[in-house]
Amino acid sequence: MNSILLFDFDGTIALGDGPVLAYAVQVATALGDDGSFVESIRTALAASDGEALDGYDAVRRAATQRGAGSRLLSAAYRASREQLATPAAPIIAPEGLADFLTEAAAADAERVLVTNAPATRIDAALDALGLAGLFDRIVTGAGKPAGLEAVLAGLPDDARVLSIGDIWHNDLAPAHARGHATALIGGFADPDANPTYRAADFATLIPQLTAWLRP
Repeated sequence: MNSILLFDFDGTIALGDGPVLAYAVQVATALGDDGSFVESIRTALAASDGEALDGYDAVRRAATQRGAGSRLLSAAYRASREQLATPAAPIIAPEGLADFLTEAAAADAERVLVTNAPATRIDAALDALGLAGLFDRIVTGAGKPAGLEAVLAGLPDDARVLSIGDIWHNDLAPAHARGHATALIGGFADPDANPTYRAADFATLIPQLTAWLRP
C-alpha cells in the first residue's frame, strides 16, 4: 500500500512572519499608509486569534477594511512573493523536518508539496530552508481546498494519505472527508477542525507522524 504525505507550504514547512509582513508592506505602500497598517498586522500575528484563517487572511481582511480591492491585493501579493526567502521576507524550516522527510523517503512514502502559492521562488525557498530535493512532487497554484480535492482524486485508491497543514479548511478538511489522516499545525483556531493529530509546531508532531509512517 502506498503511503503519501501531503504538505502545505506557508505556515507549515516555511515558518516565520517574513512573507506575511512583506505582503503587508506591499499593501501599505499601495494604500499610501503611514506605517500603522503593518503594525496592526504585527499585532494580529502575535495574537493569532480572531476570524482570520492565517496571516495572509489577516492582511486581506485588514486591507479590505481600509478600502483595498482585489486588484491591489493581488498585485501586492505577487510583489511580496518575489521577495520570498530574501532578507525582505525571511523564512525558516521547522525543526526536524528535513530529517523526517529523509526518513519518509526511506519508508518509501511519497512526499508531495501542495501550495496555493505561485511557483515564484519556491525552488529558491526550498533551497534556503535546506529542503531542496526532499519532495517527490511539487504542486503550486493549487487553489485549495478545491485543488486539494483534485490532488486527492488523482491518488491511488488504496493509498494511505496524511495531509499536513496549518489551515483546516484548505489543507486538511478535503482529506478528512475522504477518511485520510490529517495533522494540523499552528495557532490560528478553527472551531470546525477535527484533525487526527494537532500541535502548535511540527517538532511536537514528529513522534506521531513517524509512527504513522510505520504502521
